[in-house]
Amino acid sequence: MNRNAGAGSRAARLLVGTGLVLGIACAATELLAGLGHRLGWWDYRVGLGALGVAAWVAAVAVVVSLVGLLHAARIRAPRLARRALAGLVAGTLAAGLPGYHFVLARQLPRIHDVSTDSDHPPRFVAALSVRRDAPNSTDYSPDTAALQKKAYPDIGPAQIDAAPAAAFERALAAARAMGWEIIASVPADGRIEAVASTLLFGFKDDVVIRVAAHGGGSRVDIRSLSRVGRSDLGANARRIRAFLGRL
Repeated sequence: MNRNAGAGSRAARLLVGTGLVLGIACAATELLAGLGHRLGWWDYRVGLGALGVAAWVAAVAVVVSLVGLLHAARIRAPRLARRALAGLVAGTLAAGLPGYHFVLARQLPRIHDVSTDSDHPPRFVAALSVRRDAPNSTDYSPDTAALQKKAYPDIGPAQIDAAPAAAFERALAAARAMGWEIIASVPADGRIEAVASTLLFGFKDDVVIRVAAHGGGSRVDIRSLSRVGRSDLGANARRIRAFLGRL
């Protein structure tokens, strides 16, 4: 009986320890994948590849931790159970974020350019000089427009009951409140250009805002374009919605 209990305890410790180490290692790998790209240590594709591998290993960590938790409960080892829960949480977080983005990639269109005016999108001027090496073009294609209208039918211009000069200042204040780097502010053209950076990998996306007179007030259009990647996983649409909400 004691021999069986000892074997069960060793098995539980092995499972719990393995699950915890794997969960923490995967979470650290995912953070390092983004940080390494930010610091220029490797190409973003290497970082995304590491993110994918870590997610799959994290899923294994979840299963191992769950089995370890069941073993710890069976042998009534609360300390082991707490460690198993820690591994379960770490593994779930490490697998959950990439998994969520994988689901988004399957559900959302493979576009990286979103505009509130899909017929005559705002044009980039100042951003052209900082996008020279960017793989993605600033051309807004009819195919992109069709996919955007289907996926994001709510994306549209903002109508403001204010003169263009006042609307321009409101748009500029909203862009600054978003934390974007303003690279151009031209009131005479009604044009604002900015650079937004994503949190984990620090991807650079370019934003252009156009303010024009419309009726008795003003119309504000905004366009957000990723420099790399075929799909933005909905990031540009979310950015535009957030800006319009602040505006």
